[in-house]
Amino acid sequence: MSAEVRISPGVQESLRCPICRSRLRRDADAEFCCIGADCGARFPIVDGVPVLLNEASSVFSIEDFASGRKVLFSGSKPGLKGAVRRLFTPSISLNVKARANYLHLADRLAEQSSSPRVLVVGGAAMGQGMEALTENPRLELVETDVSFGERTMLICDAHDVPFDDASFDGVVVQAVLEHVADPHRCVEEIHRVLKDRGIVYAETPFMQQVHGGRYDFTRFTHLGHRRLFRRFEEIDSGAVCGPGMSLAWAYRHFLLCFAKPGKLSASIEMFASLTSFYLKYFDRWLVDTPAGIDGASGCYFLGRKSDRVLGDRELIEQYKGAG
Repeated sequence: MSAEVRISPGVQESLRCPICRSRLRRDADAEFCCIGADCGARFPIVDGVPVLLNEASSVFSIEDFASGRKVLFSGSKPGLKGAVRRLFTPSISLNVKARANYLHLADRLAEQSSSPRVLVVGGAAMGQGMEALTENPRLELVETDVSFGERTMLICDAHDVPFDDASFDGVVVQAVLEHVADPHRCVEEIHRVLKDRGIVYAETPFMQQVHGGRYDFTRFTHLGHRRLFRRFEEIDSGAVCGPGMSLAWAYRHFLLCFAKPGKLSASIEMFASLTSFYLKYFDRWLVDTPAGIDGASGCYFLGRKSDRVLGDRELIEQYKGAG
């Protein structure tokens, strides 16, 4: 363990206990301690990364991290074989909108503050298109996850975000909300930690098979995704990954059904990728069509924190599909 912490002193001032939301202090043992009289919880710092979890409501435990075990649940194949396979096997996935959306987000954040502070939920590795944020020197990114990674600054669970109310100008939650047990609670936490008129950017799958094993729970249509963020004023929304990618994923999964896990599955995945990777390129033309939105592989939402709640009658009037 190390006394050095990756997050800045300014961000540390906003940290709160994930259990009772009282302030935290550093102690002589290089841990964060809750100052709440009825709480007194202690949270370790592992290799510069504070581990702030409410174990009563999280599927993860502090011991998973304090013991040095790396908690990982991404779909990537670790090790040399996985790296070689990724190098020589074309991807069947294509995020058509992320880069432009992140540039749009950066512009909106610049309107909020001269030095915006942005919480990244699920930031162990950089998401697609995020260079628009990571390469912007005016932004302070606070990258959190439930997994150690090259960019992880803080271990926390999105169900109990360990920050004070109104701590951030923006929140990014890309390819995360499908992996949480209660996405509605997580979005409420995002709303809480955003400043007045703060900006959220989210991407969540729709037409995708399970890709996080036991840590994969939920999918959203475009309207379902919009309803999830009903306490936000919409700036933009739509499909981020199109029906070509959806078809490629379905085809790959269909082929994988003929093999037991670990037996021939790697060869089948490679064959599926080599025979379907080109489908994703159709999404450059199809992603914004009405049917493309109905069959999207994933949806996005860019919105601003609001005091108004979008009603369901108004919600259904925002349908953009072909039905």
